[in-house]
Amino acid sequence: MPLGGDPLLIRGERSFLLVAKACSRFTLCIETPDDEYCQAVDPDDLVAVSMPEGGSVEQARMMLELVRCYHLPLVVLPKDHPGSKRLSMVVSVAPEILLACDIRRGTHPEQHLLCSSAEFSGISLAGVPGGVAIENLPPGVEVEHLEAEKSSADKQQ
Repeated sequence: MPLGGDPLLIRGERSFLLVAKACSRFTLCIETPDDEYCQAVDPDDLVAVSMPEGGSVEQARMMLELVRCYHLPLVVLPKDHPGSKRLSMVVSVAPEILLACDIRRGTHPEQHLLCSSAEFSGISLAGVPGGVAIENLPPGVEVEHLEAEKSSADKQQ
């Protein structure tokens, strides 16, 4: 699917996912309880924000832009951290991303895996030149290019 500068919105009945190209080369820092990992991000890599319980598309877009444009570091919580259940959105940055519903939000540094709702579990995303390849998209899921005007009008969803 073609993907330019605007994110792609993948919306299910109860949750959604925003996906965009990184658009530039930068170093992404991933902070864990024990260490700091820094990984190279290439322009065709994907930045994905998952909101497993739904919420504001504008809020997710802000998070996407904080990572993509301002290179905000990602924080990984310990597996038993009580705050993980309060995370309304989680982020992954990688060339390929697999969505899974059986992982605890915000508790793993592996960027190829992203917590999602059950309706998105198993979807696979891959950055390709000029776009994104999407596999295992379930029936009934809507995919659309998110325009700037659309996201700012969606603040209350």
